[in-house]
Amino acid sequence: MGKVVALVTGAGGEMGHLLLPELAARGFEIVALDLAALPPALAARCLETHQMSVADGEGMRTIVNRHHPEIVFHLAAVLSTKAERDPDLAYEVNLGGTVGLLRLCREDARANGRSVRFLFPSSIAVYGLPDRAAKDAAGAVREEDWARPSALYGITKLQCEMLGTYWSRRAVREAVPGVDFRALRFPGLISSETLPSGGTTDYAPEMLHAAAQGKPYACFVRPDTRLPFMTMGEGVEAFLALASAPSSALHSRVYNVRSFSSSAQEICDAVRTHYPDARISFEPVAARQAIVDSWPADIDDARARAEWGFSPRLGLTESLRQEFVPALLRRYAAGAAP
Repeated sequence: MGKVVALVTGAGGEMGHLLLPELAARGFEIVALDLAALPPALAARCLETHQMSVADGEGMRTIVNRHHPEIVFHLAAVLSTKAERDPDLAYEVNLGGTVGLLRLCREDARANGRSVRFLFPSSIAVYGLPDRAAKDAAGAVREEDWARPSALYGITKLQCEMLGTYWSRRAVREAVPGVDFRALRFPGLISSETLPSGGTTDYAPEMLHAAAQGKPYACFVRPDTRLPFMTMGEGVEAFLALASAPSSALHSRVYNVRSFSSSAQEICDAVRTHYPDARISFEPVAARQAIVDSWPADIDDARARAEWGFSPRLGLTESLRQEFVPALLRRYAAGAAP
């Protein structure tokens, strides 16, 4: 029996840099695509790479028909800030690209008599609280609460969650092979391996990277802004744990995950324990602040813990000490030392 083919879209992004090596280590044959060419070290881990958009329907059909992937990690997306600047592109990629790929996987599953696991990175952007008072009162939000996004990124993520869940449940109801859809609502993800790429929660990694390089940084949200976060490493671990969970254990298709909840000021203070000379100021940008104020201060991950054993290990302090500062020291050898 041959190796299982894993299709990874948006493979050159922040998550792909950690996910692809993990998939290769687990014996998957990886077919990867991204708008930009993959770095040679990542491309070397792949059976095949493609430089293309997930919105290229015919190109995606050719890939699926040639490789018949049994598992898909659909990472490609236009992130929140860029989505507000170019909503037409965001809708085409985030919704159109996802719907097209779901359809191709459903067709391939039926043709080959086996389901396709479809892993989807959703986001806390699917939540939409009306104001700061509601955010403060909500506490840790459950999956079924406040799913009323006001920005396009969250709207498209929620639509894709609902469509994926629909097709999964329909396949089970009809007892036919189909899409086995599984989504994680990620909090802010912090990576030391790649530079931030325009997400609305990127003020946390931007602080870290600037401090490590000895550069000033103006944070685009208020000091009291609080959001849930996790390291990119723990995010990939959670994704792979959900991917390998038996279908019989899953009573849902969408799960909150988080490691810690911190304010922008708390993150700033933690950064300064390692980089005392860090030049961090707060200069809120109204449009970005409004988006963040509509997202919960924390999320309830009890469902993920109960159904497939999600168990985060790192809080803010541990994340910096064990993961980020050592990695940033390697990345910026001439930067400030902790």
